[in-house]
Amino acid sequence: MTNKYAEGYPGKRYYNGCIHVDEAEALAIDRACRLFGAEAANVQAHSGSQANMGAYFAILNPGDTVLAMRLDHGGHLTHGHNVNFSGRLYNFVGYGVSPDTEQIDYEEVARLAHEHKPKLLLAGASAYPRIIDFARLRAIADEVGAFLMVDMAHIAGLVAAGVHPSPVPYCDIVTSTTHKTLRGPRGGLVLCKESLAKKINSQVFPGIQGGPLMHIIAAKAVCFKEAMTPAFAAYQRQVVKNAACLADALQKQGFRIVSGGTDNHLMLVDLRPKGSTGKAAATALDEADITVNMNLIPFDPEKPFVTSGIRIGTPAVTTRGMKEPEMQAIAALIAKVVENIDSDSVKAEVRAAVHALTDRFPMPQLVSEWD
Repeated sequence: MTNKYAEGYPGKRYYNGCIHVDEAEALAIDRACRLFGAEAANVQAHSGSQANMGAYFAILNPGDTVLAMRLDHGGHLTHGHNVNFSGRLYNFVGYGVSPDTEQIDYEEVARLAHEHKPKLLLAGASAYPRIIDFARLRAIADEVGAFLMVDMAHIAGLVAAGVHPSPVPYCDIVTSTTHKTLRGPRGGLVLCKESLAKKINSQVFPGIQGGPLMHIIAAKAVCFKEAMTPAFAAYQRQVVKNAACLADALQKQGFRIVSGGTDNHLMLVDLRPKGSTGKAAATALDEADITVNMNLIPFDPEKPFVTSGIRIGTPAVTTRGMKEPEMQAIAALIAKVVENIDSDSVKAEVRAAVHALTDRFPMPQLVSEWD
């Protein structure tokens, strides 16, 4: 699979010897459609960014207007940032969250849609902890005659398990990655209405990519099958429980949680009550073997390479089997480091505690009959 050239699509390749890769890709397409209730799917996109690019190229022309969530309010680089291809090719208008609730301001979305008449209304985020109202966005898109697209890369696993509303029934196009909460191989995915499938396929290949990565596509097929199991649904329910518990525990440790909590797998933590920045806290936590990332929070006074916040998610620790008691312990360890950010002895103490915790919850292993 790794070395097989297979430009084209199942049943129509530019290379011979593709019988088995055709089977793998057709299986991945079928499982993706069944998993998410989609009419059509493209499983060749190498990443979420390329899934987005293929979708844009299928329905937009350079200069067209797109209404999307601002990066500094939780959106993604490919949702119109000016250093990215998206912001360079298209006229992106940004919507954001309310300063009062720190949740999407749907009235602002509607106002901007009527003002700018976008060809595409785009939703989805990389740092937004609340459920998105897809039905409301569909209504706004219809009011102005726009396509509706959702980038569900972060929440795809939750959607597959039924613990987050699905955007698929409301959208013309849905893109995703296959890693993150979907817990599969690194790669991209496009779901769409049947009427758009041919356009999207032709933009992914030959439009923006050459040969597909067939070993990754086979792994996607396995990922989609796993996501249909009761065990996967139970895992996703625990991911959400763990996130809510961790957010609550961090609040009790004196941190401020953006929007007051979380409905999904992640949270944004405002460090200003602790007198720290995202960069300083993430660096100190790294030294204690706790990995988070610095992240802008809505209306952040700091620069993007400093930030006032950190982003924390629970899928990885949940995969190791951790539950609510461990989330409370993790919150206490994070607080200890941030409150003693210059103390090497505290970092060493926390690092030892982290190792003791992870020793109790080792990484999942594939065990063969030869082990």
